[in-house]
Amino acid sequence: MAIRQITIVGTGLIGGSFGLALRQRGFEGTIIGCDKPDVLETAITRGAIDRGGTDVKETVPYSDVVIFGTPVGAILSLFEKLAPTLSPTTLITDTGSTKREFVERARMVLGRAAGELVLPGHPMAGKEIGGIENADPELFDNAAWLVTPIDPSQPYTARQLECLDLFRLVGARVVAIEPERHDRLCAWISQLPQMISTTLASLLREEFGDDEAVAQIGGRALYEMTRIAHSPYSMWRDIALTNSQNLEEALLRFEQQLEHLRENLRGPSLRELFESANQFGREQTTQEDDIADKQVG
Repeated sequence: MAIRQITIVGTGLIGGSFGLALRQRGFEGTIIGCDKPDVLETAITRGAIDRGGTDVKETVPYSDVVIFGTPVGAILSLFEKLAPTLSPTTLITDTGSTKREFVERARMVLGRAAGELVLPGHPMAGKEIGGIENADPELFDNAAWLVTPIDPSQPYTARQLECLDLFRLVGARVVAIEPERHDRLCAWISQLPQMISTTLASLLREEFGDDEAVAQIGGRALYEMTRIAHSPYSMWRDIALTNSQNLEEALLRFEQQLEHLRENLRGPSLRELFESANQFGREQTTQEDDIADKQVG
């Protein structure tokens, strides 16, 4: 593999897990981190990076790949600051949860060269609690790592192909998708569930306060529905800002479905709703099993 040095900007949960996974899966090059001093110290201690620095411009020279693992807002600002200064042999990628604005920013800053110098990405992996202390080398196992090529008509460059191999090395499945489709799909399958969980947890707190009975008698359903409500506002603020139209559409449709449910608690439509949901669940299980079989094969 020609990639010999990688800079991870943001060595928290995703960036730290990527570094740990690379090292565990046999990557022999140098891994540099860029973050706050205390985060870098933990990342070095855990073996996610070899060394680090707090100034992004000082951590990227001689790196073959720079991967942004920060929240989306920071990705956009750091990219605009850093991209024009990099060597044409350095590839930029990211782990941001929205892609349209990043792709637009890349085109604005780098022009026609953006398609070769940037490979937008988004690993569909994470935890409800972030930070380098929660980084996990197995976080990306069998997860989809979405990529949204800036110019789909162009073949991947040699460096981009090497980067895709890195994603596969850490256990992920690479899936190419258009930026606009990415943002709409993620609004429904990732961001809407987060907002539902957050709203439910907030509502329960408003309704019952610190009533211990909620935790004492709440079962698996409550835990599963509110687990991701621990997710940090700092990350989801940027996602909401950069994908607001798609998320608003998903929330509106969910509101309409809830209204339909409320109005049909005593009618036959309730059964139809459950049957539709059951069918979706069965289809998801079948697809997950098929993917697992293909991975084994």
